[in-house]
Amino acid sequence: MVTIPDKTIEDLEYSEVLRQCADFAITSMGKKVIFGLKPQTNNAVVLNNLQMTSEYCASFDNENRIPNHGFEDISSYFTLLKIENSVLELEAFRNLAQNTEITNTLIRFLGKFKTYYPTLYSLTESLYEEKEIKPRVDRVIDRFGKVRSDASDKLYNIRKQMQQLKGKISSSFNKALSQFSNADYLDDIRESVIENRRVLAVKAMYRRKVKGAIMGSSKTGSIVFIEPEATNAQTRELQNLEFEEGEEIKKILSQLTDFFRPYLPYLELQHVFLLELDIIHAKSSYAKEIDGILPVINQEDRQIVYKKAYHPLLLQANKLENKVTHPQDLDMDPENRIIVISGPNAGGKSITLKTVGLLQLMLQSGMLIPVHERSKAVLFSQVLTDIGDNQSIENHLSTYSYRLKNMKYFLRKCNANTLFLIDEFGTGSDPELGGALAEVMLENFYERNAFGLITTHYSNLKALANELPAMVNANMQFDNKTLEPIFKLVMGEAGSSFTFEVAQKNGLPFSLINRAKKKIERGKVRFDATIAKLQKERSAMMKTGQSLKEKESKAKTESDKMENINAKLKAKLTSYQELFDHNQRMIVLGNKFNELSERYFINNKKRPLVAEVLRLVETENAKRNRKTAAVAKKEREQKKKLNEEVEKDLAKVLQENKRQKKQPMVAIKSKPKLYVGDQVRLFDGRSIGSIDSIEKQKAIVNYGAFTTQVSLDLLELVKSVKKVK
Repeated sequence: MVTIPDKTIEDLEYSEVLRQCADFAITSMGKKVIFGLKPQTNNAVVLNNLQMTSEYCASFDNENRIPNHGFEDISSYFTLLKIENSVLELEAFRNLAQNTEITNTLIRFLGKFKTYYPTLYSLTESLYEEKEIKPRVDRVIDRFGKVRSDASDKLYNIRKQMQQLKGKISSSFNKALSQFSNADYLDDIRESVIENRRVLAVKAMYRRKVKGAIMGSSKTGSIVFIEPEATNAQTRELQNLEFEEGEEIKKILSQLTDFFRPYLPYLELQHVFLLELDIIHAKSSYAKEIDGILPVINQEDRQIVYKKAYHPLLLQANKLENKVTHPQDLDMDPENRIIVISGPNAGGKSITLKTVGLLQLMLQSGMLIPVHERSKAVLFSQVLTDIGDNQSIENHLSTYSYRLKNMKYFLRKCNANTLFLIDEFGTGSDPELGGALAEVMLENFYERNAFGLITTHYSNLKALANELPAMVNANMQFDNKTLEPIFKLVMGEAGSSFTFEVAQKNGLPFSLINRAKKKIERGKVRFDATIAKLQKERSAMMKTGQSLKEKESKAKTESDKMENINAKLKAKLTSYQELFDHNQRMIVLGNKFNELSERYFINNKKRPLVAEVLRLVETENAKRNRKTAAVAKKEREQKKKLNEEVEKDLAKVLQENKRQKKQPMVAIKSKPKLYVGDQVRLFDGRSIGSIDSIEKQKAIVNYGAFTTQVSLDLLELVKSVKKVK
């Protein structure tokens, strides 16, 4: 069976996630199981576990919340039930009954809401609602955890005798107390209790005068504690009855234990069910704490699309300190399955690597992850990591030797169903030699169709990512002005290490930095400068894109608003048209009745009038649809409301017309008529010319140096010939 290596679990701090998750388990057994959780590589099991966690998490936010599942650990009882003639303790029976009732409640609930919780309901398929255990235990044990007196006839009689005998003991002791008190044989305290038995506090000098069993004395010896003779005999009889009671209780509990033996397979299944539910509850509660969701998982598409992905441990730590946690966006698919992340140190490269790896382990353990709801994920059979120094003192290995040993393991295990995560790939040796070795290993991983993320400063690995089609460069954004990390992953381009810029910011002398620049190849400096320039341009483009997106969003909002207004106007116009048509029909009908009235006024004949009216009514009724009283009432109310709206709108229109009529009319200046010889100019011009001739609304204007034909509408009168005359 393929398992996730322990080194991966250690590198990604998976055990800390388990610790945080275990805090939400209700039982100590649940906590213990969660601490031992390992990521699964069986896709069917993983998907089933994720679905159960998602269903349970959904119950927190709806009315059909899953009932309490707190239960007691009964696993130790299973061993006893397998041993013949063994007897369980009283507390064991109560726990068995309580767990059965909790299980019954959950079975009923999940059965009732199986459409909401289908995967959780499947956990109950091997169980059934057990209705015999609780009543049987209740017949033997009362709510205080004691064996009931009516558990058997013999126990009932024994306890009845014991009660009577206790009454006699009390009576005889009180008699002796009164007798010896009157005789002044007793100390001031008169009585005490030793070994749960009432005794007389007799003065030492009178001990021979009081018959009974001496039970002890005071520290000073001045008082002797004596149980009266009559009481002593009755106490011995009570002890015999108590022994008989104990034997009968053992017999009853033995019979009750025998009743439970056939239920052992059911109890074991019940225990597994309740424990599984506690684990799912803990995972769901942890998911709620970190805003975890179930992303889309499609093994065929093999797409990893993380939007606003958070590192869960960093998220929790920053939450306690009120710090901001920066999420990451990442896209991987068969066309871009290896990402080479570059950029300056302390920019968030390693955190991005750990975020992807830890979220993968959580998913494959059935936990929901803190990403945006439109995210997608893939399940892998192997998750391999090489993160951190990993110098092995025990094996006398250097960092580089240890990493080479780790790469050997990678080369043996890596395949198309592997996710590998390597931090600072190729470091620890000569940059050129180590870079070359790293390049051929990366090519090997590429040829095996594996998915992976690496971080590096090596230029040859950045160049390789540009050359291979399914490999892509990415960088952690860095503010080139402040030289502060932005903690945002940008896909599609390599990142500059900002080596000299960071050195300058940290106070290294400018002369030393210049000397360092001269010692390296000019091409390298230019290459790094080009990358830095590209990053600046990318940043500017992103800001422009963000601005365009905001404008697009605003335009869409306005468009939606206009569509909504148009829809309302159309609905209103339709209503007005219907009202208008109805009113027209009423006018026509009124005219017909008016004609009938005039005829009756002239001929005064009732029979033709009635016949015409009936015919008219029948014609109109034939057009009507039969409606219920409620519908007719509703239509009347709508018409009334519509009439009121029309009257309001009409009143507004009339008021506006009235207001416009009151406004003073602005006198429109008539355009003067132009004649030959008039001095004119164009409305938008400064040159003045004279009209030589006018023909068909066009004038020939003489400007001295030239003449031109202009439409009369475009000319403005400067000086009229008539006025001159």
